[in-house]
Amino acid sequence: METMKYSFYGGDDPEVAKISPITDEYKGISSPMDLYRELCECWCAETSPPRMRDRWTAENKTLGQCSITAFLVQDIFGGEVYGIPRPGGFFHCFNIVDGVLFDLTDEQFGDEKLDYDNRFIQSRRVHFDNKEKFERYELLKERLKIKTGDGD
Repeated sequence: METMKYSFYGGDDPEVAKISPITDEYKGISSPMDLYRELCECWCAETSPPRMRDRWTAENKTLGQCSITAFLVQDIFGGEVYGIPRPGGFFHCFNIVDGVLFDLTDEQFGDEKLDYDNRFIQSRRVHFDNKEKFERYELLKERLKIKTGDGD
């Protein structure tokens, strides 16, 4: 069996592999690596923001997926969601769980090195006050539940 290379920030950190779920809601998800592998088949243009959908491709599957993914990670593994300021007043979101930083959607930035030290805690309420973003989060959750056999 071929070992998957995890191209997300922290994917090669053995501490990330030790992070365990706080819920059993998603069958087969026992680490962020498992979640990433499943999300690779769940992210789609419809889970990307409308302003980015025309640029979303299977080759750049994490484009625009950061906040909805980071809050889903928080649902499954706990921890905190942080954001890095980006142009246009946006934040790129990622997770810190048990003191371990990882970012399942950083590959959308290609070779750009993100400054994870310039981070700010992100509020689920503030993000999900945006109805469109909340609907994308719900869609991603539903796609993941179906993928892991937990969907209705």
